[in-house]
Amino acid sequence: MCLILVAWRAHPDYPLVVAANRDEFQERAAAPAQWWQSPPILAGRDLSAGGTWLGVARDGRFAALTNFRDPGRQLVDAPSRGSIVSATLKHPTPVAQHLQWLAGQASRYNGFNLIFGDREQLAVFESVAGAGRVLTPGVYGLSNHLLDTPWPKVVNAKAALGTALTRLPDETGLIELLRDERQADDARLPRTGVNIEWERLLSSAFIRADHYGTRCSTVVLIDRHGTVSFTEWTWNVLGELTGKVSYQFEIEPPARVDQSF
Repeated sequence: MCLILVAWRAHPDYPLVVAANRDEFQERAAAPAQWWQSPPILAGRDLSAGGTWLGVARDGRFAALTNFRDPGRQLVDAPSRGSIVSATLKHPTPVAQHLQWLAGQASRYNGFNLIFGDREQLAVFESVAGAGRVLTPGVYGLSNHLLDTPWPKVVNAKAALGTALTRLPDETGLIELLRDERQADDARLPRTGVNIEWERLLSSAFIRADHYGTRCSTVVLIDRHGTVSFTEWTWNVLGELTGKVSYQFEIEPPARVDQSF
């Protein structure tokens, strides 16, 4: 993912609200969200490396990942970061223990941020900082830097999320903020090591270009009764809708905690 908005215990009826965009090169094949057999999670799938960018488990655990943009610091033979999401959701490990596991594994991968949690806790792990933490209730924005870094797309999307929450269960406001194509003025652009043309392109919530862009948008709602709603929209190179999948299920009790990964 390249933009993840999370409202954690910020709405009386929806303890968890997630709105996210996955930006990727157009030629990288991916499958729409569906239930996996192993691990048993609901997620899209990167057909190049087999991982995913966002998923939920039947017991209500959630995980989503963004890359940390730093072209000057890349490991050529690093494993795919998409495997981190599926590994996070594979076992119902306590959040604190999983943060420790991530700290031990992070150096194997190129830079990433993982936001994840269960029905009791939400946490973020930032590999460049080499640390993670449990988050308090609130609204959070994550792009290709640290959590809540005030890039224009993050600031704008967080402001729009506040309004969108008042319209739930109508998801219109959530998809509208994900479809925002406004690019930031040059003076407000971050400087992340890519050229100015790329900075402009990447500064909008929704990206549309010939070779790279927003490939899908996802909304996840978990209500106070334990019902999970998962909707994914798929977009083509022109930004046109080419597919939509929706799932709804009731959270199941967690399985026995597995200490291994």
